[in-house]
Amino acid sequence: MSLCSREPRVPAERLVAEMVPPPRFAGARFDTYLPDPAQPSQAEAVEVLSGFAAGLGPGPEPEGGLRRWFGRGRKPAAPAGPRGVYLDGGYGVGKTHLLASLWHATPAEPERKAFGTFVELTNLVGALGFQETVRTLGGHRLLCIDEFELDDPGDTVLVSTLLGKLVEAGVGLAATSNTLPGRLGEGRFAAQDFLREIQGLSAHFRPLRIDGEDYRHRGLPQAPPPATDEEVERAAHATGGASLDTFPALLGHLSRVHPSRYGALTDGVRAVCLTGVHPVPDQSTALRLVVLADRLYDREVPVLASGVPFDQLFGEDMLKGGYRKKYFRAISRLTALARDARRLTDPADGNGADGDRAGRDRARPED
Repeated sequence: MSLCSREPRVPAERLVAEMVPPPRFAGARFDTYLPDPAQPSQAEAVEVLSGFAAGLGPGPEPEGGLRRWFGRGRKPAAPAGPRGVYLDGGYGVGKTHLLASLWHATPAEPERKAFGTFVELTNLVGALGFQETVRTLGGHRLLCIDEFELDDPGDTVLVSTLLGKLVEAGVGLAATSNTLPGRLGEGRFAAQDFLREIQGLSAHFRPLRIDGEDYRHRGLPQAPPPATDEEVERAAHATGGASLDTFPALLGHLSRVHPSRYGALTDGVRAVCLTGVHPVPDQSTALRLVVLADRLYDREVPVLASGVPFDQLFGEDMLKGGYRKKYFRAISRLTALARDARRLTDPADGNGADGDRAGRDRARPED
């Protein structure tokens, strides 16, 4: 099949129904998170979030659970005060794993919990409209937002306003965020940036610091050597459910499909095969590719490609610019999927691909 031949249409109700932890984190639980003994804050985060989840039970009073947890038994005079948590940590300390574990541990029906990235949340507002989004999510017990994007002021204001309405409705909130442009090298934590950017909502979030190794000390992951065009085409025809496209054609197609549909674009795809991978030409193209990389990684779809290695996708100016954290994440994720794709050209190497995945789960290198 060809991804470029697909023109998915995604109804709004599917956007809501799919706001759950991605398949890669379907098994994420607090007891599968492996705290670093050298970083006590990681074990503390598990304990605190477990208590937070327990306080978000399905009781009829939406404010009670959070009030009990944050207030330690003291009944406040007003519903003001912290009503959410912000997971504040560097790259690779397991924030997404913990956020997904919180979703799974919260004792409420799945339809009363929502998990999504900042981009997915803004897409939902675009599909439903602001008021309908408030009505849809207002009956939830918990909303988890992964990668709250501080680099888009307009969307930040939009989502902050939405969260304010949800707080009034008694919805529990949990979030992680990226780092503001120009501040990536100034420290590993972004709590002050996050609380400042959400302005009036800052009082509703308790920052939960999670220490760990900073990703800048790890460098870019080593991408496996690319395959040849012939190897990619042969593997595509031999693999059930594989897609085959040229990289330039795919980039062009992504410009014509809204990013909210990239997940649907990969429905039923078991492997993505690409020929002629080259450095992306501009930032708009690069950001669309980042979204596709996230959707493929969430669904654990291996990517076999010819051309340049994935660690050469983004130019040095992009890796030093305001969106550099997104590009580092995309390189890391595409590299992991390229390693998984080795079994497509060498079935005997399947154990190696599985081993890579197991190692990533243990080390949590990018989530």
